[in-house]
Amino acid sequence: MLGNGAVGPKLLAPLAPRANRGQGKGVNETMGPRFSTALAFANQIHNGQLRKGTKIPYVAHPLAVASLVIENGGDEEAAIAALLHDAVEDQGGRPMLSRIRERFGDSAANVVEECTDAFVQPKPPWRERKIAYLAAIPHKSSTALLVSLADKVHNARAIVSDYKRHGDQVWSRFNAGKDDQLWYYSALVRAFRSVGTHNQLLEELECLVDELQRLTAEGPD
Repeated sequence: MLGNGAVGPKLLAPLAPRANRGQGKGVNETMGPRFSTALAFANQIHNGQLRKGTKIPYVAHPLAVASLVIENGGDEEAAIAALLHDAVEDQGGRPMLSRIRERFGDSAANVVEECTDAFVQPKPPWRERKIAYLAAIPHKSSTALLVSLADKVHNARAIVSDYKRHGDQVWSRFNAGKDDQLWYYSALVRAFRSVGTHNQLLEELECLVDELQRLTAEGPD
């Protein structure tokens, strides 16, 4: 793997086997009206926004992240934070965070804040933000770690899929090129591992990063 990253210890408990997730005590079996409200709010604030370099409505991403969070043991609070995890960065900065706190409470707002790497527009330089994000991983709550990991898995899935179809053109849609992206995703895997994260989401992220490195080394077909 590429890049460097050293962070301190913190434990995120292993996830239950997929067949048993969502069945344990304390995990919501259904999402309630607050989730429905957050879903509508996410759709509203991301309306008109597209995934970078695609015609896919952006709301597909928070939906996918929320799905991964729920599938991997997250409760309703975590799912709400997943739906809103990009709201502050992309749609209004700290005033948006205040709206989320008012509508959905401190727990969800705190997780959204932990998952945000920029609160102003224009955003600070890309590498500066990513170094700060990596450095913050040891200090994240377990819920924020879950949401963050689900976010990175869905993004990495999209990059691998799009690279297979479009080759090196995929890098033009990002604020940083191939080498920087490979460095960042490799560093994320190490950072999550070093804080004690051991679960299927991290295993998938590591596999995706390994696959992306292999594909880029081989070059597009």
